[in-house]
Amino acid sequence: MTQNESTASGIGHPTSRPSLFGRAISRALDIQATWRERAHSRAILASFDDRLLEDIGCTRADVRRECHKPFWIG
Repeated sequence: MTQNESTASGIGHPTSRPSLFGRAISRALDIQATWRERAHSRAILASFDDRLLEDIGCTRADVRRECHKPFWIG
């Protein structure tokens, strides 16, 4: 394989793999998305009425406990 062929295909090219910085940024964005999803899900849970809570097997105490968790706690 010639030098031109290897760089054209990305093989052996330094940018063909994500850098440590790129992986860190990607991980940080994944974590942020998870935190947003938790906060959103808890807000929806808090809006449920007693009938809906009964349907999913939760009590108001369960909802209070879940909704008072910080967004970074799963």
